[in-house]
Amino acid sequence: MSRTKYGNERREKNLWRRKGNQESPAEDCAPEAPRKAGERSSLSCLGGQFFFEYLVVVSLKKKSGGDYEPTITYQFPKRENMLRGQKEEEERLLQAIPLFCFPDGKNWAPLTEYTSETFSFVLTNVDGSRKIGYCRRLLPVGRGARLPEVFCIISCLGCFGLFSKILDEVEKRRQISMAVIYPFMQGLRESPFPAPGKTVTIKSFIPESGTELIELTRPLDSRLEHVEFQALLQRLTPGIIIQIFASAVLERRIIFLAEELSVLSQCIHAVAALLYPFTWAHTYIPVVPECLIDTVCCPTPFMVGVQIRHLQQVQDQPMEEVLLVNLVEGKILTSVGDEEEVLPAKLQSEMLTSLDRHNSNNNVQTSEQVNAQVSECFVHFFVRIVGHYAAYIKWSKSGQGTLQERAFCKSITSKSCRKFVKKFVKTQMFSLFIQEAERSRATQEGCYFQQKITEYQEQKKQRKNS
Repeated sequence: MSRTKYGNERREKNLWRRKGNQESPAEDCAPEAPRKAGERSSLSCLGGQFFFEYLVVVSLKKKSGGDYEPTITYQFPKRENMLRGQKEEEERLLQAIPLFCFPDGKNWAPLTEYTSETFSFVLTNVDGSRKIGYCRRLLPVGRGARLPEVFCIISCLGCFGLFSKILDEVEKRRQISMAVIYPFMQGLRESPFPAPGKTVTIKSFIPESGTELIELTRPLDSRLEHVEFQALLQRLTPGIIIQIFASAVLERRIIFLAEELSVLSQCIHAVAALLYPFTWAHTYIPVVPECLIDTVCCPTPFMVGVQIRHLQQVQDQPMEEVLLVNLVEGKILTSVGDEEEVLPAKLQSEMLTSLDRHNSNNNVQTSEQVNAQVSECFVHFFVRIVGHYAAYIKWSKSGQGTLQERAFCKSITSKSCRKFVKKFVKTQMFSLFIQEAERSRATQEGCYFQQKITEYQEQKKQRKNS
């Protein structure tokens, strides 16, 4: 059984280590376990699986000192007859969830108005598999001042648009009664997760409204179903997005600042998606809980989001070189200094032109169109830079491949591209990608990246012959 690691911390039996008489987060800053190249860390799954593992409700309970502590007050389903190892893993999971549902501290007060907010977090096992928490924070129906609560769906499936619609239905039922939520979630749990482009219909009874048919359609392009690039384009200039991409592709430390949890999670998911077909294999926390702010002191690569109210606390930490991005004001607060020089100049200029074009047209494009076009821009960069990798994998009689790294780099005629690739091949994301490619000739066949490589190579041949 694999132990579960939440954020960048390895939990043993308890979520916390004790220091004296105080509870404080563990300080292990080991990076997250690597995943196979091309895997989207369970963010793209085949149809037919269950929609979710758990639905939990996290509420704020007042402690004797006056602070509030997030606590799970409802769980569906209640799992029974589990093996000891399964039970221990579930306990660790359920211990971590409240912390990420209310990452913004314990200083709450009852409210009469609160705008519902949707966000997500990721829990990573040491084997690299991930569980995603889809959250809707809302103010329950009632009179007078009351505390918000979070409905959190835990799933291994990455489809943020689909789960946002499910949370809409959960919130609608919450305004009637908690009892109305159960049959809806039971029907959802009994339904198979649809294949890309397919629809599943859930029957659900609502008092005074009768039986409703709820259609949940999965996007046809499952590669981008967990992404919303519009969130980045609305808050950052193309130049800043390119600098962030340059930092991410060399696996540096990146911190995003915003106040809204939804903005943080959307933007970090979008940045991670820019790396396709490669995968960020290090610490990845879309919203860092206040008590884990010292995550930013880690010497290893990380990509994290922090609420901007904690900016001073972040800046007071003894951080190493880091890219600090303010999503509220759309600017970089701290940088290494060479971000504009990391990528080959010609390719960087082409990417900037492409993003500028999308920025000027994004008011007349659908979210799906923006996602496809922005993704295409960055995929094309990787096609141009490393799309020739397969030609430099030497195969043994046993079927095991080995990348001839020196020849692979030397074959690049552009000096600026070759300089970049020599750095890029040392990253963990490239190593994992190549390890997977070396296992079998068929590993990458049929994938979107390989299709784009083939298209590019055919276009080069046509230009050469014309």
